[in-house]
Amino acid sequence: MPDYHDDLRLAHVLADAADAATMDRFKALDLKVETKPDMTPVSEADKATEELIRGHLHRARPRDAILGEEYGIEGTGPRRWVIDPIDGTKNYVRGVPVWATLISLMEAGENGFQPVVGVVSAPALSRRWWAAKGAGALSGRSLTSATRLHVSKVDTIADSSFAFSSLTGWEEQGRLDGFMDLTRACWRTRGYGDFWPYMMVAEGSVDICAEPELSLWDMAANAIIVQEAGGRFTDLDGADGPGGSNGAASNGLLHDELLGYLNQRY
Repeated sequence: MPDYHDDLRLAHVLADAADAATMDRFKALDLKVETKPDMTPVSEADKATEELIRGHLHRARPRDAILGEEYGIEGTGPRRWVIDPIDGTKNYVRGVPVWATLISLMEAGENGFQPVVGVVSAPALSRRWWAAKGAGALSGRSLTSATRLHVSKVDTIADSSFAFSSLTGWEEQGRLDGFMDLTRACWRTRGYGDFWPYMMVAEGSVDICAEPELSLWDMAANAIIVQEAGGRFTDLDGADGPGGSNGAASNGLLHDELLGYLNQRY
C-alpha cells in the first residue's frame, strides 16, 4: 500500500496556514461578505484562504490538480487536492465557532477518484482531525500528539444518536417523511451541522449522520476520516465514497438501516 505520510504532513502545513488566516478574520467587524449565485454566502476569508492553500500547493505539488469551492478545478492527472477553505461559512460570518477548513488528497483508481488523505481543522474549536489511507484516523494538536479515533459499537437505531445539518433539502427530494421517521426512531437527534457530525461519527460520540445536498469539497476529507475510523461513508443510494451529491455516514453497523429510512419515498 502506498505511503501517504509526506502528503499528510503537507496537509497539516496547509491547515496550519489556513488556521492562521481564518482566525485572523474571524469576528472581524470589517469582514466583507458576498452572496454567490446559489444564494450562499462567501466571505473575503473564504477566498483568501483558498488562494493561500493553492499557492502552497503550486510550490509543493506542482504536478497535482486542485479543486476548490471558490475557484474550481485547475490541472489534470491522477492526484487531486480538494479544498473547502471554510466549511460552515454561515457560522463563520455570524461569529459561531463551528466551522473548519477541509483538505483532502484524492487519487484516481478503478472506481474513480477516492480520498487517500484528509484533514479537518477547526481552529475556533481548537480541534483537528485527520486520516490517511491504511493508517487510521486521529485527532489532536499535531501528528506527534494525537489520539486514534474509533466509531461506536451501537447496533440498534433505537439506541443511536443521529446528527444532521438542517431540514432543508429533505422535503425537496421527497425524503422528509423517512427523515422524520428516523428522528422518531432514534434515541437522540441533534442539528450540529456541516463537518462536525462526521467527526463525531469518527470519534464514536454520534452513530449516524446524513445530508441531502453536498459537493465533493464538503465530503472528501470527512469521508476518509470516517472510513479510517472504522465507519462507512456513502451517498444516499449506498455508493461508497464521496462521489455523489449527498452523504451518509455511520459506524457501519447501522448504515443499511439508516439508508432504508432515508430512501422511504411517499
